[in-house]
Amino acid sequence: MKVVELLRNDGVPNVSYEIVPPKRGGSVSEILEIIDKLMEFAPPFVDVTSHSAQIYYEEQQDGSWRRHIKRKRPGTLGLCAAIKGRFGIETVPHLLCKGFTREESEDALIELNYLGIQNVMALRGDDSGFQKPVHGDRTRNEYAIDLVRQIHAMNTGHFLEELIDAAPTDFCVGVAGYPEKHFEAPNIKWDVKNLKHKIEAGAEYVTTQMFFDNESFFAFETACRSAGITAPIIPGLKVLTSKSQLQTLPSRFHIQIPEELASEIAAAKDHEVPEIGVRWAIKQCDELLSRGFSNLHFYIIQTPNHAAQVVRSLRKLA
Repeated sequence: MKVVELLRNDGVPNVSYEIVPPKRGGSVSEILEIIDKLMEFAPPFVDVTSHSAQIYYEEQQDGSWRRHIKRKRPGTLGLCAAIKGRFGIETVPHLLCKGFTREESEDALIELNYLGIQNVMALRGDDSGFQKPVHGDRTRNEYAIDLVRQIHAMNTGHFLEELIDAAPTDFCVGVAGYPEKHFEAPNIKWDVKNLKHKIEAGAEYVTTQMFFDNESFFAFETACRSAGITAPIIPGLKVLTSKSQLQTLPSRFHIQIPEELASEIAAAKDHEVPEIGVRWAIKQCDELLSRGFSNLHFYIIQTPNHAAQVVRSLRKLA
């Protein structure tokens, strides 16, 4: 089923999750154990992230240069297939512009189509290690909207090359939203306008970057609706579990942590931090649910235990 068919608006918590593939050469068993623990909550779908590769060039004896790509976390497509096959839940692989040619993106989408995976998240990806495409270069997608357009073209039967007996694909495309605006956008209005363009290009739903201040999300959702965006917007959440995350999360994801939460964590002992993070997430979720946002999305990095505590609490309250 498609993500937009799995979303609910009945006031009952409908919680999806996002996981990270193992590092290159790592075991997939730990990831499957995470999913196994999450099955207690009957997740409607699970996102599987992807990571931009590192590119480096090696000079050859004839004076030419050979391009090498090193992917730290390969296996997104295979992991999606394994999760869907073993647990019977829908998976949403993340597809990136950075590090992939349009041909590679098309091949990945054709492969997903073969595997019966109908949902994808279209993202630009990290810029590090990549040279920006020159104007008019159509070998790569520069922005997420370009990837959305490519997927939409495949959904209407248009491929990069003429394929014999090629049937249209039928992907449901998700895109990212930023309650505190994308760090490259000059202002939130500009950012929402770009998001609307992605919806118009063929995206069907939005999952937001993690946030810890619900007011930021409510203002963002209002701005989106005022701009004419009618697609579902799923709030993205994370449980803050260590003092170091007071620095790492804002630095990595360009988000803010409310003063109340930051001060309480800074003053706490290390072992007390996860409990504070769980309480804060429960409060966030309770308010979101009371405002009619039944669909929630938790970012899982290493362990599902803290998010599980939050969801168990919500089920008791429902």
